[in-house]
Amino acid sequence: MKKMKKITAAILTISMIAGLSACGTSDGEESSTKDASTDYDKIVYAYATFNNIPESDTLDTVEEEINKITREKIGVEVELMPIAISDYSSKVNLSLQGGDQIDVFESLGDFNTSVSSSMAYDLTDLMDTCAPETKALLGEDLLNACVKDSKLYGIPTYKPYALTPMVIYKQEIADELGIDMTQVKSIYDLTDVLRKVKEAYPNMAPLVPVSQGTSGINLTIGNVDYLTDDYNYPKGILLGDDMTVKDYYSTEEFTNACSLVRTWYNEGLILQDAATTTSTSTELMSADNSFCYVAAYSYPTEDTAASLEPQVGGTSLGAVQIGDAYLDTTSINAVSWMVSSTSKVPEAALKFLNLTFTDKDIVNLLVYGIKDRDYVLNDDGSVSYPEGLDAATVPYTAQLCSGTLGNFFNMYQMGTSNPESLVWEEEQNQTAKKSPAMGFTFDSSLVKTEYTSVTNVIQQYLPGLLCGSIDPETALSEFRGKLAAAGLDKIITEKQKQLDEWLAKK
Repeated sequence: MKKMKKITAAILTISMIAGLSACGTSDGEESSTKDASTDYDKIVYAYATFNNIPESDTLDTVEEEINKITREKIGVEVELMPIAISDYSSKVNLSLQGGDQIDVFESLGDFNTSVSSSMAYDLTDLMDTCAPETKALLGEDLLNACVKDSKLYGIPTYKPYALTPMVIYKQEIADELGIDMTQVKSIYDLTDVLRKVKEAYPNMAPLVPVSQGTSGINLTIGNVDYLTDDYNYPKGILLGDDMTVKDYYSTEEFTNACSLVRTWYNEGLILQDAATTTSTSTELMSADNSFCYVAAYSYPTEDTAASLEPQVGGTSLGAVQIGDAYLDTTSINAVSWMVSSTSKVPEAALKFLNLTFTDKDIVNLLVYGIKDRDYVLNDDGSVSYPEGLDAATVPYTAQLCSGTLGNFFNMYQMGTSNPESLVWEEEQNQTAKKSPAMGFTFDSSLVKTEYTSVTNVIQQYLPGLLCGSIDPETALSEFRGKLAAAGLDKIITEKQKQLDEWLAKK
């Protein structure tokens, strides 16, 4: 999205020395990662990028601008390590296992794995001295999403968390057919719209999947806390305010969703190979034989639609909200910043993390690079790419990572963004309904075998059920039987046990 801008002293002053003493190395010894010719601690900051990996000399210039700030403010030098999103988790894991230096990394949906595999440093006793501003900014509720066994293992990216289900559609077709999309208030209102489009365009698949194996209909089931499960493979869940862990696949809501999408499939209203296609929603929407898709976004409808238009060949898009945002623990900690348990300078690492949340110059250097080379600052305070350049051709940008780096609300907005949207997004964070189990994280290690077996069954059945290509009248009972045989009941029982224990300690 356009707001998707908005995913390292020779002599220190006495005051700087005093400030750093509270965050000295944990063993009291001089760190082996101090620069040999200076008194700076050196850290490696590994971040995932959806943009191109910059050339090394280009990256060096961004590093140096960052280090001009960090040397003075915190006595730290930073080495930037951008990694392609597709390789990020595996490269970080292999680097840490191999003993390579990475001091700061992001969880990217693997918060529990990072904690259970002892990759993350316990930050509990460091926050007050090394990151007090970030602690105050996020507050207890958000930080609690990164707490496990009363220990803080991460800092969630500060961004719009509340995902709202929406229909993204082609405005030209809606206008041509006289379809008032503002009347689509829920997923069940969409059927008649799809039928009207199909009637006018018999060879069109009006609805395309948001990604391989999902029509997006699951995103419209409201008030679900996945209890730290992957959204794509949920096991035991909470529904609404009921603190009883349920089998997601036996709920009335899931059953009804499967029946609805089966109707779409039978009537040709959804792409017939939606369960298996590897094309993304934006790729499919770039073609002429599609009308809409269902997804969840954390930005206002107008901004969401506008931000997606360049990704679909400039086609004019609209967006309509078909449900309400809901926050659970995974909404918050899915992208969390962690200090590596192998770091020799965890205090320095945390101090730099603190700056990514509190220093606007730092986070904008990370996201946009060098002013007048990688971006231009407009009169209204927004930014644009230099004339003749874009995200693919500027020397450096991490603009597509704006939702994963530090404090989203301190980042420049792209020139076509609506400044009022930031206010809306911050309000959503505060007003969106929150799960009563906010802060609970499930330790799946006690049911690891069952998790693997159940996930395998889900992968076999769920894409077809969510895309309508298998009949829920027969497949659901078979699916549920195989889930039971794989150990789903044991997972639910263990989740309930841990949840009850967590509640008792609150």
